[in-house]
Amino acid sequence: MKRDFDIAIAGGGMVGAALAALLTSRPETSRLRIALLEPRPAAPPAAGDPLDLRVSALSRASQRLFERTGAWPAVVARGASPYRRMVVWDAADSPDGPGAIRFDAAELAEPDLGHIVENRSAQAALLKCARERGVKLLQSGVASVVTGGDAALVTTPEDRRLSCALVIGADGHDSAVRRLAGIGTRGWAYAQNGIVAHLATERPHQETAWQRFLPGGPLALLPLADGRVSLVWTVPAADAQALAALDDEAFGLRVTEASGGVLGALKPTTPRTAFPLRLMHALEYTRPRLALIGDAAHAVHPLAGQGVNLGFMDAAALAQVLGEALAAGRDIGEHAVLRRYERWRKAENMPAMALMDGLQKLFGSDLPLLAWARRTGLGLVDRAEPVKRSLIRRAMGVAGDVPAALR
Repeated sequence: MKRDFDIAIAGGGMVGAALAALLTSRPETSRLRIALLEPRPAAPPAAGDPLDLRVSALSRASQRLFERTGAWPAVVARGASPYRRMVVWDAADSPDGPGAIRFDAAELAEPDLGHIVENRSAQAALLKCARERGVKLLQSGVASVVTGGDAALVTTPEDRRLSCALVIGADGHDSAVRRLAGIGTRGWAYAQNGIVAHLATERPHQETAWQRFLPGGPLALLPLADGRVSLVWTVPAADAQALAALDDEAFGLRVTEASGGVLGALKPTTPRTAFPLRLMHALEYTRPRLALIGDAAHAVHPLAGQGVNLGFMDAAALAQVLGEALAAGRDIGEHAVLRRYERWRKAENMPAMALMDGLQKLFGSDLPLLAWARRTGLGLVDRAEPVKRSLIRRAMGVAGDVPAALR
C-alpha cells in the first residue's frame, strides 16, 4: 500500500534526532522517507548566547555517533569540554584517600574519557543534519497511534493523519507513544530530586569529573570549557525545596561543603533547577510496527551519567537492525525484525540499570557496615587495574555488544 512515510519518529530530542540523522547517513536506510514530529525543535544557539543549563556527559561511543552523522563539528564549536580524568569518592573519605577510585584516559591510551556538551546545541546539530538529508520536520505531537496490518497510523493534535510502515517513540519518559500503545512499565520513584546549576570554582577543575557520594545522594561536578563546572546534585526530595529557596551566597556555601571543598569555594553563576528522579523500564520495547528508544523505553538514575548514552546506543542498534532488514528485503515494521532490536538492547540496558540502581542503594545508606564496604570496594577496584579498565571501557561505550556504527 502507498504510505505517507516509511518511518514516523515521535520526539525530536537528542535521541530521536540522532536516530533520524543516523538513518539518513547509512547507505541501506538513506532512501527512507522519514517524518520527525517535535512540537518544540531546538534552534542552534546564537553566537554569544550563554551556555544552557542542561548538559550531558557524552561517552566515546556517543561521540562516534555524532561524528558518523556529521553533527560533531557544530557541537565542538559550541564548546564541548573533554574530561580526561574521573574521581569518585565516599563522603567519609577524600578524593586522594585509599577509599577513592580514579580513572585516567592515559591508562587506556585514549585522549579523553568523554565530553560534556550542551543539550540544546547537540540536539540542534543532529536536527540540522537530518533535515539536510531529507527528513521532514513536523512541529507537532502525537494524539493517537493505531498499528497493525500493513501500516501504522499516527494522528497529530491538529488532526493530521500520517500512515507509515513504522512509528518510533522517542518522546521521553512520559512517552505518549508508549501510553497510546498500551505498553506498561516497571519502576519506582527515588524520593530524590536532582539539582542542576553552573558554578564558578576557586580552583581549576583540571578537566576532571568529580563525584562525591553523600548519604542523601551523589554530587557531581562536571568540567565546562569556560572553566566553570556543571553541578548535578542528588538530594532527598524533602530537602530540594529548601535548597532551591537559598540565596546564591548561602547555596554556594552549602554546595562547597557538600563537595568537600575539592575545588575550593563554589559560586552559582546561573539559576538553579530541580527535577524528580525515578527508575522506569518499559515491559516491551516493540510491538508490530512500533518501537521505543531512549527515555521512552528506560529512565535511570543520573549518578553515572549514562541515561542519554544508553539512548544513543538504542538509536544506533535500531538503525542497524532496520538497515539489515532492508538489505534482506524484509518489511521494517515486522515484529520479528523489531524483536531483534528489543532483545539486543534489553540485554545491554537491563544490567546497566540494575548496576546504577544498586549503586544508588549502596551509596545512599549511612549504615556503618555498608559505609565500610563501599569505601573498601572503591579502594579495591582502584587497585585492580583489569577490573577498573573494564568498568571505564563499559562507561565509554566501547565494550559490550556495540552497534557497528559506533565501534
